[in-house]
Amino acid sequence: MTLDFSIILEAWPAFLSGMGLTLKLLVLSLIGAIALGTGLAAMRLSPNWFVSTFASSYVNLFRTVPLIMAIFWFYFLIPLLIGRPVGALTSALVALIFFEGAFFSEIIRSGIQAVPRGQFAAGLATGLRPRMVMQSIVLPQAFRAMIPGLLTQSIIVFQATSLVYVVGLSDFMTTTVRIANGSGRIVEVYLFCAATYFVLSYGASVVARYLERRLNR
Repeated sequence: MTLDFSIILEAWPAFLSGMGLTLKLLVLSLIGAIALGTGLAAMRLSPNWFVSTFASSYVNLFRTVPLIMAIFWFYFLIPLLIGRPVGALTSALVALIFFEGAFFSEIIRSGIQAVPRGQFAAGLATGLRPRMVMQSIVLPQAFRAMIPGLLTQSIIVFQATSLVYVVGLSDFMTTTVRIANGSGRIVEVYLFCAATYFVLSYGASVVARYLERRLNR
């Protein structure tokens, strides 16, 4: 079998467009998921039983269902709740944020609990309110310890964006499938797709390990 990778150059604009959508989903979902995860982590650590139980139930729910099911939920559920259709991009993005927020919350909660409790007590002793102590003293220290875990989870989110094909979005993976089927160059196109995911994911994992070593020192 002779491999011909000229199809990669011919379809380059389509690949770029697909990767652009993938990166857009990645960046927006990470921003939303980290913000949601921070809130959920704070709720799980709350002394209020109802608040902590609600957050714990939310995390356990989304950590025990497949992401593809969550995408279907939001794709069909949001239009029913608001009474009008929404775009596939919006529903997929909301699903990614709500789903990944549960995983980020556990990383953030672990980081918060790694900060010595004396830091919180010292902040209260200066007259700060608990919320300000969390924002100004605890979270900055916690996020420093969370960086490796956050980066590792971000790699998982990057790979998970390929599941948006179920709602018809033309991300990088979906574009790859269409080009492979249309050109007949299945081996070459899928090799290129796998190499792209490998380079980006492995590069990010190298950065995560480097930061982890630096932070440990």
